[in-house]
Amino acid sequence: MFHPTYASWANPIEAQFGPLRTFVIAGSDHPNHTVLARRLQSYLRWRNANARHPDVLAAQRRERARIRSERKRRWGQPASRAA
Repeated sequence: MFHPTYASWANPIEAQFGPLRTFVIAGSDHPNHTVLARRLQSYLRWRNANARHPDVLAAQRRERARIRSERKRRWGQPASRAA
């Protein structure tokens, strides 16, 4: 899948690199590559240990989509049913 360079938000891998940059690389002053590699591995172990189950993530996405669709309805109008 190709994405334009100006649409990093559309690339799913950016969801992984953003926190990695924020929590490991940004504002750091690692003395060498070995220390940086250890920090990266430590972060990845923490992230994998604290990951949410895919079913929970899917339920959260569905709930957010439901809320967004309700916000688009106008007051006083019944919800339209798709056939």
